[in-house]
Amino acid sequence: MDRSHWDRWTRYRFRSVWDVDAPPARVFAVLELPGEYPDWWPQVRRVEELDEGSGTATIRSLLPYSLHVTATRLRRDPGRGVLEVALRGDLEGWARWTVRARGAAAGGPRTRALYEQEVEVRQALMRRLALPGRPVFRLNHALMMRAGRRGLEALLARRPEAV
Repeated sequence: MDRSHWDRWTRYRFRSVWDVDAPPARVFAVLELPGEYPDWWPQVRRVEELDEGSGTATIRSLLPYSLHVTATRLRRDPGRGVLEVALRGDLEGWARWTVRARGAAAGGPRTRALYEQEVEVRQALMRRLALPGRPVFRLNHALMMRAGRRGLEALLARRPEAV
């Protein structure tokens, strides 16, 4: 296989939609604090701030390896509900949250948080297992996102005053 064909197997596009029973401003306020992700998102094991616009994270889901990335803020727009970062390290690319109001639940507004990510895997083991492991890597990501949504919902329910 030539390199360009092989590289296609190491690139991923992810899209997850989280519908949450909370106002968009509250959801945005939680999502814009990545240093607190380990408190509510089990697979985000560690986050360390490097400066006001960047930090490192260690992420581990069900598979027996951790990913280490550095995230650098590209965009923070509370008016449009957009948070976007560049990623480098074991994953190279970008990730973006778009937070919008979506109807009303019993007792209050509802939010749709759209997560989009485009990355190329740089972690050596994942590159070696790119072809046979691809379905497992995608499932691993889906399970991580499901746990994140549940963690966010639990945090918002525990701390209804959090903004």
